[in-house]
Amino acid sequence: MSKTIDLAAEPYAFTLSPDHCALLIIDMQRDFLEPGGFGEMLGNDVSQLRRTIEPNRRLLAAWRAAGLPTLHTREGHRPDLFDLPPAKKIRGRSATSIGDAGPMGRILVRGEAGHDIIAELYPEPGEPVIDKPGKGAFYATDLHAILQHRGVRQLVVTGVTTEVCVNTTVREANDRGYDCLVLEDCVGSYFPDFHDMGLKMIKAQGGIFGWVAKSDGVIEALAGWK
Repeated sequence: MSKTIDLAAEPYAFTLSPDHCALLIIDMQRDFLEPGGFGEMLGNDVSQLRRTIEPNRRLLAAWRAAGLPTLHTREGHRPDLFDLPPAKKIRGRSATSIGDAGPMGRILVRGEAGHDIIAELYPEPGEPVIDKPGKGAFYATDLHAILQHRGVRQLVVTGVTTEVCVNTTVREANDRGYDCLVLEDCVGSYFPDFHDMGLKMIKAQGGIFGWVAKSDGVIEALAGWK
């Protein structure tokens, strides 16, 4: 029988199975987190997201040291924008939108500098990067197939933003039978109230979509796993 790890979490303890889990880091992209990027151009306070970088960096180092699988996601579209729904293009009524020239290249277009993952959390060889055209990481991607082939049944989820891409991905994962543990200090939103409510929605009603915990407990548990 494979060893499991009991972690303090809400609404109750989460039992992590290292043989069947993966770390999923959502959309830690330059345009969302870096000063001068698209997120800041829209008037958002990127410090609300940047506070998640150091907790994610520590967690990722511990996760890699334990030899456990990591996957990264990026939200973005084909350069020809054929996978961009018109409704998404015009929503928000911003003067600058997806596909237009931005501070770090064309906004949310694959291959542009702003679309890429921040240096602090850059994927290592062997860590799949899931390029997704929507908010959820399962929509129009091969994430589910990759996880099935790896025997993954549990996801430790981090990244941005709490109420949008993180929440959408956790809901998609829940419908596909995955158990999700969201680390509250490793996820963030431009809007603190949305962050708090997003976490409450995940753990409500006995964990309707998953569990919520802090990264320190996971890091400590991984240190004593092997």
